[in-house]
Parts: sequence; C-alpha cells; structure tokens
Amino acid sequence: MADNEHYDVIIIGTGAGGGTLAHRLASTGKRILLLERGGYLPRERDNWESTAVFVKGKYRAPEFWFDKHGDRFPPEVNYYVGGNTKFYGAALFRLRPQDFGELRHHGGLSPAWPIRYEDLEPYYTQAEHLYLVHGRHGEDPSEGQAGAQYAYPPVQHEPRIQQLSDDMEKRGLHPFHLPIGVNLTQDEHGRATHESVCIRCNRVDGFPCLVRGKADAQVICVDPALEFPDVRMETGTNVRRLETDPSGRSVTTVVAELEDGTIARFRSDIVVVACGAVNSAALLLRSANDRHPGGLANSSDVVGRHYMRHNNLALMAISKEPNNTLFQKTLAMNDWYLGADDWDYPLGGIQMLGKSDSDQIRGEAPRWAGMASPDMPFEVLAHHAVDFWLCGEDLPQPDNRVTLDDQGEIHLALDEKNNIKGLDRLQHKLRSNLEHLGMHPHHLLPHSLYLHKGMPIGATAHQAGTVRFGADPRSSALDVNCKAHDLDNLYVVDTSFFPSIGAVNPSLTAIANALRVGDHLAERLG
Repeated sequence: MADNEHYDVIIIGTGAGGGTLAHRLASTGKRILLLERGGYLPRERDNWESTAVFVKGKYRAPEFWFDKHGDRFPPEVNYYVGGNTKFYGAALFRLRPQDFGELRHHGGLSPAWPIRYEDLEPYYTQAEHLYLVHGRHGEDPSEGQAGAQYAYPPVQHEPRIQQLSDDMEKRGLHPFHLPIGVNLTQDEHGRATHESVCIRCNRVDGFPCLVRGKADAQVICVDPALEFPDVRMETGTNVRRLETDPSGRSVTTVVAELEDGTIARFRSDIVVVACGAVNSAALLLRSANDRHPGGLANSSDVVGRHYMRHNNLALMAISKEPNNTLFQKTLAMNDWYLGADDWDYPLGGIQMLGKSDSDQIRGEAPRWAGMASPDMPFEVLAHHAVDFWLCGEDLPQPDNRVTLDDQGEIHLALDEKNNIKGLDRLQHKLRSNLEHLGMHPHHLLPHSLYLHKGMPIGATAHQAGTVRFGADPRSSALDVNCKAHDLDNLYVVDTSFFPSIGAVNPSLTAIANALRVGDHLAERLG
C-alpha cells in the first residue's frame, strides 16, 4: 500500500523526543505524519493495579531480545502513543553543567558533548514549562543556572517525607524537591484541589495515569498536535526500514508493516527517527543498502554502539514509624553527584520512588529470603516502606551495542559491571545514614520488581547513546543539529543522540533537545 500524500516531515515514534518534536512543528503549517508502532493505551482499572503492571507485566511489549550470550530476555519496553513516557515516573531533571564536559569516573571517562549546558538551557526552561514541571530552582546546589523559575511550585512533601527531608538537613545534607511533571493544583496543605487533574495518588511511578494527570508525551504533546489540520498520525505502524535515493544522500521512503501484515510506504522531505535508542539503532542497521552497507548514518561505525542505561538501584528501607505517604515521589538529593569527602569520583544521585504496596512487596518476597524480618507481614512492610532510587552514570563503551542477527532479531551486548563502584559507594552512603533518618539500618531491600527485570540487562527504561551526535563524522553519526552526517534529510531526536548520560533521568534532556531540533527544522522548512 502506498500513501499518496507527500509529507514535509515524517516522525517515527511518539515518545519524549518524537511527540515533543511534533508539538513544536504542529503550528508551522507543514504536513506532518506521526508513525506509531502501538496504539493508544487502554484506559482500564488494570492501569493502576500493581499485579497487572509490575508482576504480570501486562502492558510490556510481548517480545524478546538476545544478550551477548544468545540468551533471550524480555526488555522493559512499551509500544503506545506517548512511548515509554506513559509509564515513566515523570522525574524531569536537567543534566548538570559538568555533564556536558569531560568527566573522569573511577571506571573511565565520560566524554564531552558538542554543545554546552548554556546552549540547551533555554530549551530546558521551555521543556519544564511545557511538561508542567513542579519544582524550585535554587534548592539543589549541584544544578546549573536556570533562566527562569519553574512555572509551578514544588509538590509538597507529606509528613513522613518532610521528616526525612528535615533529618537529612540535620545531617548536613541538601535535599530538594524533586522536579516532577504532573497536572496538579495544590491547596495550602498540599492536597489536590477540586479542579486539579492529578489527585496525588500512589500510582504515579511506573503506572500509566488513568486521569491524565501525569505529563506524558501523549497528553502534553501528541493529542494537542493532532488538533492542527496538517498533522496526522498512523498507529499500529511498525517501521521496518528506510529507503534512499540512488545517491544514498536522501531518505525517500519509509516502509512499515501494518497490524494486518500488509506493507505501507510513506514519502517525505524530512524523516525523523525517534523509536528509542535500541529500536532507532536497529532501524538504521536494518536499512543497509549498497550506498550504506553498514546501515544508514553509519560510515563511522558507531550506530548501535555506546549503549547506556544508567547504573540503577531501586531500594526499600523500613521506617521505624509508619509511612502513610501516598505521593512519595517529592524528594531528591545530589550531595554526592560529583564526588564525596572520601571519593574523588562521581557517585550519582538519590531520589524517591513511588510508594510500595503489599502486592509489589509480595512479588518481591522470593528475592528477599533471609533479608527481611520474618515477623513483619507484607502489609506491615508496605506500611513502613520508604522507597529510594539510586542512579549512577553508565559510561559509553563501543562494545556495549545493538546488533541484528541474520533473522533481524535484536541483540544487546552489555557490560553489567561498567563503572559500578560509584553506585556501590552511593548505596553505602545511604545505608550509613539510615539510622539517623528514622529507618531500620539493617533492612535495605532490593526493589528489583520495580525495574521490570530478572536480570540487569532487562532494565532498558533509560536507554541512550546508540546514534551519538558530535562535530566529527569519524566518531559520531549525527551533527550538532541531530542530522545524520551521511544523509541530507535524516534526523534522530530520541535519547540515541546522547554521547554520555549523566546520572539523572534522561527524559527532560530528550524533550529539551527535541524543542531545539524543532526550531532548526522550522527554520529549514521556511
């Protein structure tokens, strides 16, 4: 099937990168086509059921990738309008200014970006305002200069988290309000007002939002973009390859498989890939031809390489006092982001997770044998749980990479021990402070169910780096505007472009960059 329309821009993927770019370009009057592999996420009670979302993985894509040993594993990917932002925790951090420069870690070197923090700063501000980020610039000593304050005040701590913040300050630490994208209006006590869309429930982190209160790409960008007459979207459209003209300099056709198995072909002046770091690399590799034998945009042989996904730990501490918090994801702390008094290298950051419930804890129980007190039933554990997310930087390594086998199946090679010393020390820092923070010091339990994984390679939520940008075509696939060095009309705007990943959630940087590239494309299109 051939679509007889000729578009100005085709955007493949509707997540933080693709969805935001569509929103930026929607008002230009250009003909824009969004191609989304999935459909709209069903709105149903299971959206908020822990067993369905975490234990059974109801909304995870029913597919398998292969690790470097050839063993199958289920990746943490979801194919819906809005991409993985439907399930993200909406923690929307800026990278630190130092993350844009060369940083020495214990495990190696984090390379510099071809742009500076100051180049992206105006777009960070725009991204924060667009995605309804609640926070307060100036609380976190590690953050860079902000051109404007957040448009929305921070989400207020509930009593147990406020006590945690106070106890951290007594220890000389610098906790701050976690920047989070929610459509929330608070009263003077921090409660959701009658007109607020967000209801301050305990389902923000890892769950899709039934009431559209979370600032995901579908709600914030895709649906508003589709209100413009020249913007349309095709769902259930799995893009299989890109075809070029005989010179190999321009992509001419996007070839996709529809839900009924038929093949559709779409044509456009500009093609933007935003499928997620693994699938974007796989698409470019699958699109190899005589002019591009190693895959599109791959004369440098970097496409698929330098895969990163953060070194993460989800941990559950046990509070001595009950933790009645519902909306727990309001606090973060970056005191050891760049180093510590006993360690010259970066450790990373600590933030709160969504609140554990008894179903999640019951699912974790087999992994906790001998670690949790046997006289604490699941319900009691859940009532006292305080959940932390520890995030350290994963370094780009050329052999951490995406490849395809002869059947076109995705293989992901990953060194799971890459630069983990900093994260180990970060965990030790947290553990050593637990007793002073009102927690049982000997109960810091792994919350691996939250990561949707039975093995570290399965945690692909923060995937990045496989189609890196840079000034030198010999060591990068994209230029500073995220256009392929090798082609005149191919762009990549998801987290694939990252040359390094820092130690904060990558979503806001992907959003800000999509706005930046959107301005470039609007100018190019006239």
